[in-house]
Amino acid sequence: MANADIGIIGGTGVYDQSLLENIEQINIETPYGKPSDVATVGTFAGVKVAFIPRHGPKHTIPPHMINYRANIHAFKELGVKWILAPQAVGSLQENYRPGELVFADQFIDRTWGRPKTFYDGPKVCHISVAEPFCKDLRKMLADKARELEYGMHDNGTYVCIQGPRFSTKAESKVFQQWNGHVIGMTAVPECVLAREAEICYASIGMVTDYDVWKEHAVSIEEILKVMGENEGKVKNLIKEIIPKIPEVLGERKCECATALQGALIGGEE
Repeated sequence: MANADIGIIGGTGVYDQSLLENIEQINIETPYGKPSDVATVGTFAGVKVAFIPRHGPKHTIPPHMINYRANIHAFKELGVKWILAPQAVGSLQENYRPGELVFADQFIDRTWGRPKTFYDGPKVCHISVAEPFCKDLRKMLADKARELEYGMHDNGTYVCIQGPRFSTKAESKVFQQWNGHVIGMTAVPECVLAREAEICYASIGMVTDYDVWKEHAVSIEEILKVMGENEGKVKNLIKEIIPKIPEVLGERKCECATALQGALIGGEE
């Protein structure tokens, strides 16, 4: 099986296959079933990269039905050490504006019924997610986005809702009161499973619009326009950052690399 250093999980809008050389399509069967799609593995600027479309090749898998465990396990099987996770998000705060990027450092989980661990027994994993996103990878992305003069926020709390429906106004206002900054449907359990797999994970939040708390009608045309602009920024950010990640973060001194130490109890010795 081919290997990769960096995994990208997201929509096809942020993935340009023409950037990769020596492409392989790899069908991976995991202990948790099939990933959302085959893994596309290739080389960019000398770095091996793997891509999986989170919602499937034609965006047919809703957020609550994504096989998050299979997706992350597939990256683990490929040897991925860093995951870049572009995600469309709505804004919960006035100063987190449509068109900006957000590199979240915290989350609030409002999902249910999604398998959120690889350890269903007899081993139990009490993984620490006090800092759920990789500090080093997030800082690197934020520094590069700042250098590129993109509107961005280097931190924020991501409220992850179940979906596929959007929030009510009452819910949206509660999330504001909880000091949530952006809202989406996919960061959890994705980032938690990446931590259990000891893979560095960073969310690249693409703010498409204000959530319903603002009571501002937004047309689909406006959202698609902003999303298209954001995808262009993220594509460029990814192109800029990929060659530097193994060079700068290669030794992986972050907590992600050793997250399982002291986290497992029970089962066979």
